[in-house]
Amino acid sequence: MPEADPPSPSEPSAPRNLPVPLSRPSQVTPDNADHWFTRALRAIFRWKSSSIRADLTDVLEDGAGETGFSPTERTMLKNILALRERRIVDVMVPRADIIGVQRDITLGELMKVFESAGHSRLVVYDETLDDAAGMVHIRDLVAFMTVRASLSATANRRRKKPFPAGLDLKAIDLSMPLSATKIIREILYAPPSMPVLDLLAKMQTTRIHLALVVDEYGGADGVVSIEDIVEQIVGEIADEHDEDMAPSVVRQSDGSFLADARASLEDVAAVIGEFDVGDIAKDVDTLAGYVATRIGRVPVRGELVPGPGPFELEILDADPRRVKKLRIYRSLDRQNGNRPVTRRQLGPAPAPPSAPASAPPVTGDEADKLSPDATPSKSAHRP
Repeated sequence: MPEADPPSPSEPSAPRNLPVPLSRPSQVTPDNADHWFTRALRAIFRWKSSSIRADLTDVLEDGAGETGFSPTERTMLKNILALRERRIVDVMVPRADIIGVQRDITLGELMKVFESAGHSRLVVYDETLDDAAGMVHIRDLVAFMTVRASLSATANRRRKKPFPAGLDLKAIDLSMPLSATKIIREILYAPPSMPVLDLLAKMQTTRIHLALVVDEYGGADGVVSIEDIVEQIVGEIADEHDEDMAPSVVRQSDGSFLADARASLEDVAAVIGEFDVGDIAKDVDTLAGYVATRIGRVPVRGELVPGPGPFELEILDADPRRVKKLRIYRSLDRQNGNRPVTRRQLGPAPAPPSAPASAPPVTGDEADKLSPDATPSKSAHRP
């Protein structure tokens, strides 16, 4: 069969498949570009290369000066890496510390609450915090009152004595309920187990910077603001209106320690030392939580609660809902008479130093029976 004539230069040439160089099987790069030695380690010892996150964590933990990061930068970077493991329950303000207002509160009373609370946002509810209706922002309140007090320029000039800035504050009805102002904004709702980063992303998307933490039954557990989340990275943020907080644990002249019940167990251990509560630290974070867990109920004022090791805790201030103030001291100090006796403690005085100081250990059931009327001889000692 005769061969076809080659195409003339005037005819368009047909597309041709040009040869493409192929790598030999020995030259093909592995998927992950692993060295043969690394693959051998993985096969023999089941060794896995660490992630960049793990490497950065090790560098921040071990590298003191050669990393190029300042101490502040290292702290913030470690906080950012740890933020992935944090949940809302770890950063929220507990229900007992929430400052909220009812939706029918008057404007005058609302102004007083804003002045005393020191917050720019307040939770608004119907009957209780479990019936949250939203939040009110102080900027919305100021804007509403400014509009109500504003006069037109013409009307202000007609007055014999014009109002400064054209604002007639007498035109504001301070008895008006908050619900009638239409300035209540929406609020976010989140479960305690929600990751903090997810809530932060939701706040950025919705531009709502306050979330109410609700439990599985719909009740309010706490509240979280965007500032609470940012503080997990940069540390405590104090503005011009925040007052200097007194230390939560203070050593007294008699050797005891005066503590706020909301003091964290870590702060207590840092100040006192050897204050190890054991496995209870997995369930609670504060002294109040430790006391309630230790005896199974909320203690009353003047009650003695056995603490970890040689420590005992005296409830100085409490109400039916929570503990407020405690005194921490060693059992030996109490036996030697170094602890001041309160009026709530009745019965004979402690035995003199010459008397045997040892006493049989008190069981958990007996510790639950401690009351403000218990005598010093019945004080609990942790085994």
